[in-house]
Amino acid sequence: MTTISHLFYDPSIGKKKPESIINRAASCPFCGKADLEQILDEEGPFILVKNKFPTLQNTYQTVLIETTSCEEEFSSYQKEHLYHFFDFAFKHWFEMMNNGEYKSVLLLKNYGPLSGGSIHHSHSQIVGLKDLDYREAVTLEQFEGITIAQKSSVIFTLSTKPKMGFYEFNVIMENLEDRKVMADFTQMAVHYILNHFPSKCGSYNLFFYQMEGKILVKVIPRFVTSPLFVGYSIAQVAVNLEDIVEQMKELYF
Repeated sequence: MTTISHLFYDPSIGKKKPESIINRAASCPFCGKADLEQILDEEGPFILVKNKFPTLQNTYQTVLIETTSCEEEFSSYQKEHLYHFFDFAFKHWFEMMNNGEYKSVLLLKNYGPLSGGSIHHSHSQIVGLKDLDYREAVTLEQFEGITIAQKSSVIFTLSTKPKMGFYEFNVIMENLEDRKVMADFTQMAVHYILNHFPSKCGSYNLFFYQMEGKILVKVIPRFVTSPLFVGYSIAQVAVNLEDIVEQMKELYF
């Protein structure tokens, strides 16, 4: 059996996508509910829609709109909103994982001009992959790191064996009932990246994983990608990880 290792991107659809991260004067497609098409579910401010620009072949692409305003951002969500987001996102992520149609399902979030996204308005994506299992390219070793905090079944670390390189924050949860703790730790990582990171940073990604009975999140500050990773898949590890961990402990714990 041939193993599928790549997704196929359709540029004829991609070129039609709106862009409001760089062009802040552009009309936002997520600000007006009346303009949304194919709404799949909604709870309060959260709206799940079928992606209007499905650029990836053999996938089912959805967008989770997280706020009613373009100016809200994950790091400043009030706790009630933050926890509601995790509940709503996990509900639909698990539904897609459990319906038997997909080999694996992605849950991810892009924010900022270097994140790979195109829309400024805070949102996430849930994408069903019919032919590809993302877990074949991910190992639990990539979530090993220096412990920042631990509460209940959730551990918060800074990677010592990062997947892409430099700084990757990990939140690892064994019991789904502790998802509020996971939400708190994830928000702390994003807040640190945007407000206290050693190098000015305005972009990040959240990547969610389900592996070996655990739910895991990687929070990655985004800069121009290292050529060593682009050309050779060589991930670099920063030498000041301990300093970052100590600063986070002082700021948040």
